[in-house]
Amino acid sequence: QMADPFLYNTGERSHYGCLGHEVQIEYLKAYVCRPSFFTDKAVIVVHDVFGWRFPDIRYIVDLMAGHGYITICPDFFKGTKPWTSTDHWADFPDWMKNHDPMKVDREADVVLKYLKEQCGAKKIGIVGFSWGGMAVHHLMLKNPQLTAGVSLYGIVRDSEERYSLLNPTFFIFGEKDHTISLDQIFLLEDKLKQYCKVPYKIKVYPGQVHGFAQLKPEDMKPEDKPYIEEARRDMIDWIKMFV
Repeated sequence: QMADPFLYNTGERSHYGCLGHEVQIEYLKAYVCRPSFFTDKAVIVVHDVFGWRFPDIRYIVDLMAGHGYITICPDFFKGTKPWTSTDHWADFPDWMKNHDPMKVDREADVVLKYLKEQCGAKKIGIVGFSWGGMAVHHLMLKNPQLTAGVSLYGIVRDSEERYSLLNPTFFIFGEKDHTISLDQIFLLEDKLKQYCKVPYKIKVYPGQVHGFAQLKPEDMKPEDKPYIEEARRDMIDWIKMFV
């Protein structure tokens, strides 16, 4: 029996009223939030296992838009049911087989085309959380149209093809994440030193568990708040530096 990797209870989150709106892009639904002024810079947000409707992810979309980016979170699960806090972890491996974070290329292309043709975006970054962090890691190896990426606690899979990043990528981890060991993080760092030709950064936030950076202010524990806020600032600073 796999332990629930989300140590924050996803069932008791505060309600969140969103600032953006939903759109249909080809076969995908997406949540979009735009800044109040014109910009040709955009950010794709890749949701975690709880899907594109999860309030914490919409909060992140709105946050990025507030920093001046056309921000979009498409439904990478393509209308299929996301994982929920009442599902059983024993079923998780089977669910993952049908929701592979390495199979997001087509959806990414659809969204990139929309951002360029419908929104006038010229520079596009990407940030992703957990499942979405794995997707970001994958896309930063494959898609040169993504100017910069931030992968937040995406599980690290070791293979030689995982380190030749095409554009600047920042990896954010929590020290107490029991789905990602510090050994795996150190290995990632070693391999990136060997193979990566573009700027990258790895940062581990003290005492933080899986999923920490998505929490809305009213859901944060006081002792975690500084690290959560720092991780979010770091994420935004990385995007601002390169996008």
